[in-house]
Amino acid sequence: MLDGVERVGNKIPDPFILFLLLFAVVAVASTIMSAFGVSYEVPGSDEGPQRIQGFLTAQGLTWLTTNLVPNFIGFPPLGVVLTILLGVGIAQRTGLLNTLVRKAFGGAPKWMLPYVAALVGVSGSIMSDAAMVVIPPLAAMVFKAAGRHPVAGLLGSFAAAMAAFSCSPFITSTDALLSGITNTASQSVASLGTTPVSPISNHFLTFSIAIILSLVAGFLIDKVLEPALERRGVAREQKVEGAETGAGKDDRPDLKMDTEITATERFGLRWAGAALVITVAAVLLVTLPAGAPMRNEDGAFLPTSPLLSSVVFLVFLTLAMPALAYGLATRAITGGADVAAMMGHTIKDMSGFIVLAFVMSQFLELFNWTGLSTWIAIKGAEALESTGFTGFGAIVAFIMLAWLINFFIISGSAQWALFAVVFVPMFALLGYEPGFVQAAYRIGDSTSSVLSPLNPYVIIVLGFLKTYEPKAGIGTVIARCLPFSLVFLVIWVAVFAVFFFLGLPIGPGMYAHI
Repeated sequence: MLDGVERVGNKIPDPFILFLLLFAVVAVASTIMSAFGVSYEVPGSDEGPQRIQGFLTAQGLTWLTTNLVPNFIGFPPLGVVLTILLGVGIAQRTGLLNTLVRKAFGGAPKWMLPYVAALVGVSGSIMSDAAMVVIPPLAAMVFKAAGRHPVAGLLGSFAAAMAAFSCSPFITSTDALLSGITNTASQSVASLGTTPVSPISNHFLTFSIAIILSLVAGFLIDKVLEPALERRGVAREQKVEGAETGAGKDDRPDLKMDTEITATERFGLRWAGAALVITVAAVLLVTLPAGAPMRNEDGAFLPTSPLLSSVVFLVFLTLAMPALAYGLATRAITGGADVAAMMGHTIKDMSGFIVLAFVMSQFLELFNWTGLSTWIAIKGAEALESTGFTGFGAIVAFIMLAWLINFFIISGSAQWALFAVVFVPMFALLGYEPGFVQAAYRIGDSTSSVLSPLNPYVIIVLGFLKTYEPKAGIGTVIARCLPFSLVFLVIWVAVFAVFFFLGLPIGPGMYAHI
């Protein structure tokens, strides 16, 4: 069945052509809808009815010509991906990541790796979107070092991180962001006695499901994904172009797979460890003391703070500083030019993504500017409201609506901002707490992200996959991640139902009913 999904999915055009076609479809559809005066109104908004804006008009053409560059430069994944990969490039090309993997996992029990990769993936949302860039290639290295299939680590950890993005053993910036939107949306029904939502209002549920889904994802990697890769004969080796490092040597320390760690490498690891300790200490120094610059004006970290806004910088720092120390100690770096060359090679490897980002950014911005994304979300909400469900069936229908709409509106916070103003008051009138409705939304929003061809991180992981499997397409990624999405959805809803029917709190002081 999954092979069939892959064959059908790979009929989807190349991502570059796909987004050009989608741009054209939105351009034509928006123009037709605009000509017929189609409009929408966001519930709770003071702006009143908004008309769909047509692209094939003077206004639309002016929008494109004046926003082409801002659309591209402002594309959120572009800055995140390239910044982190600059740090990854140093850590990889110096051989630090390779040595760490060989030392830490070379002799590790093979049976444990899928579950470790799954747990790291599910917990990766603490790094926000950076998790989708950092974790999959590292998991591939770990699997290869232990003699397992690297693509199983690559796709398994990505599926775990993406399809379970909204659950974590930790409190993350997503918790703070969603709770702020929920509280704003619940102001109109505050007279019903609803409980204010905090970043920990869903934590009992998200912590529980994070542990369960880590075990489930590990099982799927071990028993479904990896055996399928072996049956299909997917290559275990990357198709690497060139053999030069930033230092101009013929060998590639980042491709070394000997189990023995040399004295030079051990020396480099000690220096890298010292650099990491110093880096962490410096971060704590500007974070922990009262009045530290990484705290917000209230002296806290939630719901927003410089610390939460600095996740990408901190990930880059914890990659780059130990890598520089390691490279200097092992003589993989002999000057500043070597560092620049290592970063340059990494960006060169991502040139295909940069081209795709240009097209993706224009399509997504057009989709938002025309108002079609908002119109789709509102019409979906109206359809659900018209069903007349009031019990747990209404909650499940809401989850499935979020699951479907998430194929079109990739940003979880943007989708919740649209959904919350409709469904939080609606379900509050039925007796459900806003924090409970928020938890239900997170199920649908998370589990379908990994299947959407419009998700930029699906395209990014496809780029990683092509280094092993050059003929892979979007359908390949979707087919191999589909079991994770569907199984996660069923199990998450089942656990959610247990909390609901047993009357258990989904977070401190947060129950299903008002």
